[in-house]
Amino acid sequence: MTTPQPSPPDLHWRGGFTDRELDALHAAAFGGSHDPDRPATPWRARLERHSLGWVCARPGPGGPLLGFVNVLWDGGVHAFLLDTAVAPAARHAGLGTRLVAAAADNARAAGCDWLHVDFEPHLRDYYLDACGFRPTDAGLLRL
Repeated sequence: MTTPQPSPPDLHWRGGFTDRELDALHAAAFGGSHDPDRPATPWRARLERHSLGWVCARPGPGGPLLGFVNVLWDGGVHAFLLDTAVAPAARHAGLGTRLVAAAADNARAAGCDWLHVDFEPHLRDYYLDACGFRPTDAGLLRL
């Protein structure tokens, strides 16, 4: 007898979230700490101002935020991925790849021709192999 597998999380373009739950997901995904007594980061206001959109992943209505990716843009044909985050308990099941694919689909539907992403060396195989990006030269200046 096989154990039924849980259904994959639902993905929502410009999905709902609270600033506190996105703070908590960021802390869990990127190894930071989350202090619920500290004022929440104003994520919603930032995203509404600067983003083309974002993708949220939840196991169902009212479920916890399991994944998130932000899609910024230049107002034209270039979009940029930022903050691809998956809760540790939801990793290694393809959710990150699904988030990036949904971000690409929605950026394409908005008229973008290019999707850029920067990543740390340990994420190279993920972005190039699993998500289909190709390597390019880029520059970075710490300010």
